[in-house]
Amino acid sequence: MSLPDTAATTALDDPQRENFRISAPVEIAAYLRELMSEQARVYLRNPEGVDLHTTLCVLDARTGLMGFDLPSSSSQAESLLESDEITATAYLASIRLEFELEQPVIVRDGGGSVLRAALPQRLYRFQRRQTFRVQPTGVNYPLLQLRHPLQGELLRLRVLDVSMGGLGLLLPGDQPELPPNQDLGGCVLELDRDTRLEVGLRLLHVTQHAEIQSGRHLGCAFQTLPPETARALQLYIDQTQKRRRQMRL
Repeated sequence: MSLPDTAATTALDDPQRENFRISAPVEIAAYLRELMSEQARVYLRNPEGVDLHTTLCVLDARTGLMGFDLPSSSSQAESLLESDEITATAYLASIRLEFELEQPVIVRDGGGSVLRAALPQRLYRFQRRQTFRVQPTGVNYPLLQLRHPLQGELLRLRVLDVSMGGLGLLLPGDQPELPPNQDLGGCVLELDRDTRLEVGLRLLHVTQHAEIQSGRHLGCAFQTLPPETARALQLYIDQTQKRRRQMRL
């Protein structure tokens, strides 16, 4: 049993998630050490929508404490800590890790600031499902319309492949760079001339396109999909798969 990167259910106390819970302190510490050694991005978010992207910089299993790097201005971290509930999400290769931040506090010294917290008593490990991906059969659609998160420029990018978990996009060489580990909100997925779906995405990685020398491949994961959007997307994938089978006959 596995969950996609963007499971429709995100609450840590959902009963279905208990199948993926890790409670052994030694195993939890091992995953946290890997996060730190890989300098993997950790996404902290509270229910009010305040989020902070950081990395794990301190891990002390003896004292049961860990620390996250904070930017020079910690105002965003202070806003984050106004909530009693903070969820941490991080990615390691083919897995997604989630845990709650326990007893968080900002510690300042002459060298900067660290968000200190107790080691989590439970951690959730989700295998990223290898959902079935289809490559579009048309040349004009599908497209993704989004606004550049840094420059504000409106982009319409070609969709290279699509699954229920995410999209592969082509960023032409003449377009401004998109940095990885970005949330892309307010995107519009144009499956065809008449079907437009509003989606939220997280840009996971940017790689050189295998065939287009100046192009880059953007690997994106869907944020939570509303039921009607998920149904429309599944219908598109099923129809595209059927058309591809017919083309091979």
